[in-house]
Amino acid sequence: MKHIAIIPARSGSKGLRDKNIKSLNGLPLLAYSVVAAQRSKIFDEIMVSTDSPEYADIAQKYGANVPFLRSDKTSGDTAGSWDVVREVLNLYYEAGKMFDTVCLLQPTSPLRTASDIVEAYDYFIEKDAEGVTSVCEVDHPLQWTLQLSPAMSMREFRKRIKDQPRQALDTYYRVNGAIYIRKVTYMEQSAKILQDQEYAYIMERSHSLDIDDEQDFRMAEFFIKDIDRKNV
Repeated sequence: MKHIAIIPARSGSKGLRDKNIKSLNGLPLLAYSVVAAQRSKIFDEIMVSTDSPEYADIAQKYGANVPFLRSDKTSGDTAGSWDVVREVLNLYYEAGKMFDTVCLLQPTSPLRTASDIVEAYDYFIEKDAEGVTSVCEVDHPLQWTLQLSPAMSMREFRKRIKDQPRQALDTYYRVNGAIYIRKVTYMEQSAKILQDQEYAYIMERSHSLDIDDEQDFRMAEFFIKDIDRKNV
């Protein structure tokens, strides 16, 4: 089987300027995803999808392939990650390269490790899945959330959670944005991504930080030293 990792790294992020190449502990952010993919030893191709020649040069420096830049269609704010993935798969297909699976690795998840990727792929095979998506446990029980009335009263909330120890509450999970594995097929000369049989792969919360703004970035700077990054 042939496997491709796609790391989407568009330039011009709004929340945090040049987020995907911002230096984190001395390395550009996207490098962490490239290196994790390399260390997993799963992929036949590790590709960074970007609209920027500068980003492409940085990605290639750390060992990723950038055989083409994004089209105008997938470079705008309205294009989704799976639009990018389909474009990449179809351009590879036109060049004579086909893949059985695709793994979308967001560059904003630098705490994700090679072991996380390997375990997610093992789970993908074990479940005979079409899709696996990484999740993590939410920071606080969902039952501790509330909607506030204009009066800002907490009376009904207190009634609802009265005498409910945390250990007795149900566990909830959230999509953490770190790993998306999908089966790929080719129909009518184009790639089709399968995910009807999709399963959740549970990751540690400590590996699940998704950087969106400056505060997230500062948290990553604090936690990154606890993750093994030797020989990066």
